[in-house]
Amino acid sequence: MNIVVCVKQVPDTAHLRFDSNDQLAQESLENVMNPFCEYAVETAVRLKEAHEGSKLTAITMGPPQAKEVLKRAIAMGADEAFLLSDEAFTGSDAWSTAFILSEAIKKNLPSTDLILLGQFATDGMSGVTGPALAEFLGFPSMTFCKKAELKSDTILEAHRETERGLEIYEITLPGVICIMKCDYEPRIPSIKGVMKANRTEIPVWDAASLGLSADKVGLKGSPTMVAKTWRKPKKEGGIKVDGSDPQAAVSQLIDFLRQQKVM
Repeated sequence: MNIVVCVKQVPDTAHLRFDSNDQLAQESLENVMNPFCEYAVETAVRLKEAHEGSKLTAITMGPPQAKEVLKRAIAMGADEAFLLSDEAFTGSDAWSTAFILSEAIKKNLPSTDLILLGQFATDGMSGVTGPALAEFLGFPSMTFCKKAELKSDTILEAHRETERGLEIYEITLPGVICIMKCDYEPRIPSIKGVMKANRTEIPVWDAASLGLSADKVGLKGSPTMVAKTWRKPKKEGGIKVDGSDPQAAVSQLIDFLRQQKVM
């Protein structure tokens, strides 16, 4: 069983700071593995451990420093990792990112049986990359999964959480599943795992090695782009009604509703 887990490096939201102009202070940025990707790695490692002889490969796309999240994936149990990095990839949206990932998997990991991703990335929250990757590869996909078990070499059972409750499906492999927060927590890497990660060489695949032209990736290959970013406005205090005089309170409330043209 050949398993691939796609991970992403994102800013640590616990350490974000803003300057006097309400712009993100770049010096406050600390990058970590996307939390949903940690659950994807944990699920992938569990599947690998449950299916003897399986191989787990971690992939990410980003600048050279994104190797750190790949090292974490190896420390958690991945066997190898590859970084997709090229200036030409800069500005890629979720669709273009999925295309680049699909080309990398087709070219270098053609015998892949199962691909796992985090359901969302905390810096975008689009949830598009996983389904788009499956579409490019021609694989079936399942989103919002919180558990996955291999029933055979070709059948995966996926537990999917919805507003109506838990749904259980069987997916014919090869396939793609997107992992949300699970009932189990991602493992903390052992010292042995960290040492292995530090020793493991992480190859870099660029556009040329994947046979991709510049007009197919980055901003040129992206149907969407970020036009503007801004900080969410601070909440202001609402109108308080003094309830000591019920009649006056009712009159004040009616006046407010009329001003809002609710009545």
